[in-house]
Amino acid sequence: MSYRDSFSLYPRYHTYSTSKDLRVGSHLRSPTMYGGSQSSVLSSLSTYRSSGLDGVSYTPTPDLNEVYPGLFVGDAVAAKDKAFLRRMGINYVLNTAEGKRYTQVDTDHLYYRDCPGLRYKGFQLMDLPSTDISKYFHIAANFIDEGVSRGGRVLVHCFMGVSRSATCALAFLMIKRGMTLAEALALVRSRRDIHPNEGFIRQLRDLDRELRVCRIR
Repeated sequence: MSYRDSFSLYPRYHTYSTSKDLRVGSHLRSPTMYGGSQSSVLSSLSTYRSSGLDGVSYTPTPDLNEVYPGLFVGDAVAAKDKAFLRRMGINYVLNTAEGKRYTQVDTDHLYYRDCPGLRYKGFQLMDLPSTDISKYFHIAANFIDEGVSRGGRVLVHCFMGVSRSATCALAFLMIKRGMTLAEALALVRSRRDIHPNEGFIRQLRDLDRELRVCRIR
């Protein structure tokens, strides 16, 4: 199974449309219709995680998708190709896998010093269920919101663009755009195939509950 299969899962209360359906990468296919309740959307995620990424051919081609107007989720290749970022008009970069360890991406402020006007933020996270990514939810949401609200183009990336970066993009949609977890998952997965690990999904569920309580008050 290609890890870039796409699904048309539009949320009930939020619509997404753009005249430029920006999809870059070599693992994209035509969207497949998929429907279901909140529980089915969430439960289906574990199925895709358990299937793993066996047989995936990873090529050094920039791979990113616009999952919300102005917000792109992508991989390390896209993030490290500064000429590509300039062509795409990316002026905000959030690295959710900063570091030199395996599956991390070794970029920082200095890496982009020759990219005038580009703002950078990095989180040193590993793609492990035990990683506490929740402490970065609001920081990520504020950073993304700043870029999008100013008419910029924000790239949120990790190593492959399927777990850490996707989780932070989902948190942004939930915190800043008022979506439930199911709605955010449906929207992002309609643009890019994502696989947050089980621990990240649990933390997003906790965030979902917290936000629901806040909205009721």
